[in-house]
Amino acid sequence: MDIRSYIDNSILKPYVSESEVEKFVRDSARVGFYAVCVNPYHVKLAKEVGTDRIKVCSVVGFPLGLNTKEVKVHEAVRAVEDGADEIDMVMNISAFKEKRYRYVEEELKAVKRECGVPLKVIIETCYLDQNEKVKAVEICVQAGVDFVKTSTGFGSGGATVEDVKLIKEIGGNRIKVKAAGGIKDLATAIAMIKAGADRLGTSSGFEIYKEAQGG
Repeated sequence: MDIRSYIDNSILKPYVSESEVEKFVRDSARVGFYAVCVNPYHVKLAKEVGTDRIKVCSVVGFPLGLNTKEVKVHEAVRAVEDGADEIDMVMNISAFKEKRYRYVEEELKAVKRECGVPLKVIIETCYLDQNEKVKAVEICVQAGVDFVKTSTGFGSGGATVEDVKLIKEIGGNRIKVKAAGGIKDLATAIAMIKAGADRLGTSSGFEIYKEAQGG
């Protein structure tokens, strides 16, 4: 297993400088991670620094998911115009909790249709009960998005092996799984992959890779 091929190495804290982002992207490309994940403001910089050596992922409606549908669509389209190869969007958890499932699904479809790149939908599992997790995955499948992502990393909890297994069980081969939130070491990363994760979101990519190398 090449752990690098699973990792979206993330730098999403609000206080990072452009020089920190530049170094992060350069080092991530050098290591060979699948992608770097940055805030929309840093997409252009990440694309310039990474060129074609690493994919650039950007977040939309992050981290709360409560932007309007139109704003999320605009944000996603702008990120792609700036160079984003993939989009990680937070589901409207409030609308979902209100059982406004049609609204949630239409929002996902609109962003997917307009951005034209792989779309990962963050359902923020820490705020959902078991039945809600199942329903959220079903909506993502119906909307035709590419991944269900567990967490933003800014919520009250992150990815768990149990949630990854559940998403994989419900989604089957119809949708991929990205585990994110609290993945800080190699053992946790491997556990998530064995549970069914196709991709890992982590800000600890360098540490995980170093551990995998025996360092």
